[in-house]
Parts: sequence; structure tokens; C-alpha cells
Amino acid sequence: MTNSPITLAKEKKTVSKNGSTSKGSTPTLKIIPLGGLHEIGKNTCVFEFEDEIILVDAGLAFPTDGMHGVNIVLPDMTYLRENRDKIKGMVVTHGHEDHIGGIAFHLKQFDIPVIYGPRLAMSLLEGKLEEAGVSDRTELRSVSPRDVVRFGKHFVVEYIRNTHSMADSFTVAIHTPVGIVIHTGDFKIDHTPVDGEHFDLQRLAEYGEKGILCLISDSTNAEVPGYTPSERSVYPNLDRVFSQAEGRILVTTFASSVHRLNIILDLAKKQGRTVAVVGRSMLNVIAHARNLGYIKCEDSLFQPLHAIRSLPDEKVLILTTGSQGEPMSALTRIANGEHRKIKIRKGDTVVFSANPIPGNTIAVVNTIDKLMIQGANVIYGRNQGIHVSGHGCQEEHKLMIALTRPKFFLPFHGEHRMLVQHAKVAQSMGIPAENMVIINNGDMVGLTTESIGVIDQVPSGIELVDASRSGVVKDDVLKERQQLAADGVVTIAAAIGWDGKLAADTATHLRGVVSSIEPNLLKKWISQTIEGVLSDRWSEFSRTLEDGTPEVDWTGLQNQLERDIQRMLRRELQSNPLLVFLMQNPQEPPTVQEQPATTGRRRTRSTAKVAS
Repeated sequence: MTNSPITLAKEKKTVSKNGSTSKGSTPTLKIIPLGGLHEIGKNTCVFEFEDEIILVDAGLAFPTDGMHGVNIVLPDMTYLRENRDKIKGMVVTHGHEDHIGGIAFHLKQFDIPVIYGPRLAMSLLEGKLEEAGVSDRTELRSVSPRDVVRFGKHFVVEYIRNTHSMADSFTVAIHTPVGIVIHTGDFKIDHTPVDGEHFDLQRLAEYGEKGILCLISDSTNAEVPGYTPSERSVYPNLDRVFSQAEGRILVTTFASSVHRLNIILDLAKKQGRTVAVVGRSMLNVIAHARNLGYIKCEDSLFQPLHAIRSLPDEKVLILTTGSQGEPMSALTRIANGEHRKIKIRKGDTVVFSANPIPGNTIAVVNTIDKLMIQGANVIYGRNQGIHVSGHGCQEEHKLMIALTRPKFFLPFHGEHRMLVQHAKVAQSMGIPAENMVIINNGDMVGLTTESIGVIDQVPSGIELVDASRSGVVKDDVLKERQQLAADGVVTIAAAIGWDGKLAADTATHLRGVVSSIEPNLLKKWISQTIEGVLSDRWSEFSRTLEDGTPEVDWTGLQNQLERDIQRMLRRELQSNPLLVFLMQNPQEPPTVQEQPATTGRRRTRSTAKVAS
């Protein structure tokens, strides 16, 4: 029985960190994913040879329910910050947010000399960089199919047209000192693309003839047998749905799905409907795509939202963001009755031309329910045929492997089960299990002409950006937000004098704390806890110097008080509220002639998690 590729991924470590093997020193290409593995989103990959680094994409992901106040999730970029002098440039495969959404944030931390990518992606990226004020930190250069670009001494990259749910998408052939690496980017094999831009399978086959050292391939639909349907297959189904709608039509899809937008706009024209676009990202993509010719329609097809109010309902189509139930998206606000200009009324048809990505199902279902309650006819679900994936299924994966015939294989872009299944498909195509690895974000893969294996790890994880987009939310801040959301906060202020006594009554405030204990009783227990520490342990934190001046370790005392209060709250409340402890103590010790005083207090603040 053949060994599992998972086991081999853990055991296969034939290359050392410095590029030497058991047979001696040999050139080694390092491949380091910082995002996109065992997850959907934040696709970022580092290619490093000697003193040069290039990046392939730099995307973002969206927060989970527990990430309170967080808008954007980025990969941990510590490794690139520490190696910023090695960076020669970036390769962008296409313009989806999970591939370019992190670039503006990263440029605030380190320069990227040049970024090459498709015209549409570069157009979208230019606006992002200008908005973030970092457009001077890099140079954007657009590429066309089969363009070849050079980065430094060691990397040459050719862009190969592929087909995906977004227009102007590429697979890349990366020429390195150890051999050619094909990075598929996101892909499906669509033989009837909406824009007529066919997958350049011929060029892939030519590379296969030359010899591919390693294939790094999109694994998103590796569990799905067969082929992904063509984007054109959506057209007749949307046509049927639109023609049956008697009132207004509201359509939501991924804002970056330019092919889908083309279909929707064409059907609106065919059926005599005027289009109003709602949602900043949707407006942005349509504007850039029209400027570059990826969307072709007359200006007269569009009207601002206020202008369509005078039109009959059967002549209106509203194109909106919110297909994933995003909290601040236009459709979610409409469903919640919070949109200032659009209210659902009976007779409206709402069309979800997208499937929920993993993690968004509950938010999408809740949005659908709210729309239905308000009287809308909601069209959704895989059986409607109004959405197809932008990622290839198993037969397309097989074709990719058959065309490129790689020596080594690295499944990429997907959750763990997808990577495992993709590795099995590759094995069925004749790639030996020992020639592939299943890796994690942060693994450093050493690739030589004769071997592949995990040789090291670099810092990995996530960096969270809050709603202000001005700074990263640190782990301790996120934990505090989670504590506040789950169990509330207890704030305590205590004034303590140089004599080790409470100088005033302790002030206690509870916010969001649920307990059957009377607040006054809880406040009494807190005061008793503080008095107990001062009575039993004051001598541990206070001493008298040779000149008779008292000295107190106020920080140590505060830490001890926090620990004891934490234990008491944990025991009595059976929950974990956030503790904010304010301790007031005199600024200056009394002189030898003075009695201990409690005036002129200094305030210190501490925030602690309640724990046993």
C-alpha cells in the first residue's frame, strides 16, 4: 500500500536550511506560504533564492464572528519585515481581494520595488494604494498574456492566460536557478469564456515538454468530481429568473466577478430594465472594468438610485453587494431595514448569484430569512443554476497535471481536506507520494532538482485590522474584546495609603455582568478581599529604609490584589468578566517626622483577564 502524502509531508526533510543535502551542497529554492493553506483567503507566497525574494499575491481574509470590531484579517508578515532588503518585487495573478487586498497594508511596513500584474488587477490596486497613501512605495506595471518579466538575478516570470471567475487572470511560470515552477493561481478550465479569452493550454503544454520541476496548484474544488461548468451556463438560468420576476429585481454577486456582472448587465438590457448599482466595491469594479473594456454597455443603462424611483418596478434592476452576508454590505442593511434609500416591498425578487464561502453560511441564511419575512421572493441555492465556481474540479486538476507533467507537486490554496484530496488526485496521475508535500502556512519548503521537503518554519498566523483600518489589533486587545462581549467588565478603584490601609471606600462598577449575586454583596466581597491582602501580606511589599523612609512595591501589591480579586470573581460569578483595577496611592512617601498620609494620590491602571 502506498504511503500517505500527509505522513511524507511530516517526514520528508531531505534539504537543510542552508541548501545542503546528504550528498553535499546544492542550490535550493525556498517556497514559503504565509497564507492560503488550510483556509480560504489571504493567499500570500514567498519565493526565495539566496539573497532575493519575490512574492506571489498578497491577499486578505474576512473576520470570524469572534473577532469583534475587526474588518480585515491579514497573514503575519514578520518574515518579510525582517527580510525586506531581499524583496525584488511581486507577481499578482488576478484582482480578487483574497489575492491583492493585503498589499496596501503591507506597503505601510516595507517597500516592494515593483508589482507586475494584469491590467484590471493593477487598475483596482492603484486606487487602493492611493487611498491608503502608499502609492509611492512601489511601481505598478501591467502585463499581457505571454509577457515575460525579470526580478533581480534569479527570477524570470512568464504570465500565461487562464480562466477564472474574474476577468484578466493568469497562471505564472517562474524560472528559477533550480528549474521551472508553475503556480496556477486560481483557475478553472472554461472552454467557452464569457470574454473570449481562452486558457492558454498550448503554452502550458509547451512548458510540460520542456520539463516542469514543480507544480503549485489551486486545490479549492479538489473534493468535487468532474468539471466546473462554464460561466456561460449561468446565462439561460438567470434569463429565466429575470423574465419571471414581476417587480423589482435585486441581484447580488461577488463584486469582482466581472464575467457575472457582464451577464447580468446584458440581461438587464435585453429585458428593458434600468440598472442602479449599490455598494462601493461594486461601483468601483464596474467603473474600472468599463474603462478597460472588460464590461461593455451603454451609459444609458445606468441610473443613480434616486432616479429609479420614478420608474415602474418591472423596469428596475438593482445590482448590490452583500452576497456573503457581510454586516456592513448594502444588501445586509436592506435586509435589516437600515438602508436609507431602499426598502423591500412585496413583489421584489432578490437573486443570490453566489454561494456562501466557508464560514459565511449562517450570515447568508439570516439575510435570506429577513428578506423573505419582508415579502421578497428570494432565489438562491445550487439547484437554481445561477452560480458556478471559478475553481476547477478533479478532472481539470488532472488535465493541469497531464499538461505540465511536473516532477514535484505542491497542493495549494484550500482547506486541509482539499489539499489531501488534491494530493491523492496527483498520485493517481503518476506523481510519487514522496514527490509531494502537504504543508502549513509558515512552512519553508526546500526545493532542489532532486528533492522537496519542509526544512524550517517562519512566523505565521494572522494580523487583524479593526474598523478604523489604522492599526493592527493585537492578541491581548482581541482577548479583551472577547471578554467584554462574553462576560462584561468589572471596574474597581481602591485608594491605599502608606500605612497599608484603605484610605477610602472601594468604588466598584459592573457593566454587562450577569449574576444572581446582589451587587452590594459583591462589592462587599471585593472590599473584604482587598482588606485581607493588606492585612495579611502588607509586610511583603513594604519596608522601612535606614533613614526611616517607608518604601512600598506598589506594582507588586497591585499584581497581588488583582490575582486575589480575579480568583474571588471567578469563584463567585462562575464567569470571566474583564477586570479593570485602578489603584490609587500617594505620590511621595512621608518624611520621618510626618505621619503616613493618603493625600496627593497617584492613579495606576491595570487590565487583567479573570482566571482561576
